[in-house]
Amino acid sequence: MSAPPPSGSARRKVILDCDPGIDDAFAIAFGCGHPGLELCGVTTVTGNVGLGKTTRNALAVLEFLGRADVPVAAGSPAPLLRPFTEAHDVHGVTGLGAASLPEPSGRPVAAHAVDFLIERIAAAPGEVTLVATGPLTNIALAVRRYPPLVSQVADFVIMGGSAGRGNMTPAAEFNIWCDPEAAAIVFAAGWRVTMAGLDVTHQALATAQVRDRLSALGRLGEELLLPALFGYHSLADSGGQPVHDVCALALVAAPGLFGCQPAHVEVETQGRWTAGMTVTDFGAGPHNALVAMSVDAPGFWDLVLGALHHTAAVMEPA
Repeated sequence: MSAPPPSGSARRKVILDCDPGIDDAFAIAFGCGHPGLELCGVTTVTGNVGLGKTTRNALAVLEFLGRADVPVAAGSPAPLLRPFTEAHDVHGVTGLGAASLPEPSGRPVAAHAVDFLIERIAAAPGEVTLVATGPLTNIALAVRRYPPLVSQVADFVIMGGSAGRGNMTPAAEFNIWCDPEAAAIVFAAGWRVTMAGLDVTHQALATAQVRDRLSALGRLGEELLLPALFGYHSLADSGGQPVHDVCALALVAAPGLFGCQPAHVEVETQGRWTAGMTVTDFGAGPHNALVAMSVDAPGFWDLVLGALHHTAAVMEPA
């Protein structure tokens, strides 16, 4: 992965393909606040909740943050081949846990997310880092429709997968499990996939100490991030909640915080018990992935809280 831009240089352009989602809301807030990133667009996909809700949530979060200028493009309403079920048991009925944001006044752009991704990346070859934090349906359709995309992105980073055990099944992480056929297409598309999966996201939990620091963010903490976390039906009785998706953007912003290893990753699509497994081989190669296996958790939270403070500082008062 390339290094972040030096101080005073242009910010790194990022398009976030996501399924908001509690942890996606964290990622959007981080992307809006980190001084080294320029969030150029958000595309939505069915995942944590259905497409109507993920698109509504993306628009609502951006408007709440004072960033209605960031375009949102709605994408795929279902996985490529498999049925879809909303993850109400984790993200709540709305997808944002216990947070309740006003209905957005804005609308998504007319272009489908796949067309939006192709147009924006092709218009600036080598300049846009594509980050995907939901099922990979939009990305699979984009690389199938426009194969040059894989050589025109500056980098491609996902939150998804695991070199070890899953969280949806013993073998599969949710984003990959949701649309394994799409993930298989993406990993086989001829580019390097940087994978920030469960191996690192479960090392960077939102502990009680972290939640105390979030409470200092004013409206951002009180009205969005903390209510979202408190409604997060995941590891609620443990030492903290994982905020998976922000790890992918943090890896773009500060790759030095992460320990990554080259690997060859194949996605299982046929197994009765293992569909969606990211079968990870750290052997001699050839490699198609860079897999994050460790993270400096205190440094990660310092980075995230710093960016969130920037976001909170420019928000309008209630």
